[in-house]
Amino acid sequence: MADPTLAAYRRSIDNIDAALIHLLAERFKITQSVGRYKAEAGLPPADPGREEAQIARLRQLAADAELDPEFSEKFLRFIITEVIRHHERFRDG
Repeated sequence: MADPTLAAYRRSIDNIDAALIHLLAERFKITQSVGRYKAEAGLPPADPGREEAQIARLRQLAADAELDPEFSEKFLRFIITEVIRHHERFRDG
């Protein structure tokens, strides 16, 4: 028989994971629009100044939320890398 306390925790984790996926999907829809705009406007796919400001901002948010800022930076850098890859496709295509 399954542990009901563990099962409840896991249901909550599953709900949070689903919400994260939906939030990431919405974020990438918006960044796709940004990528198209940048390509049409002749802007570079990457914006290092914006990226560093966002990382600093999210590190502070993570610290305030008692989440490891190092983890949040790694996570955001992964997302930024994917966004830039998508933006480059708009520029090259």
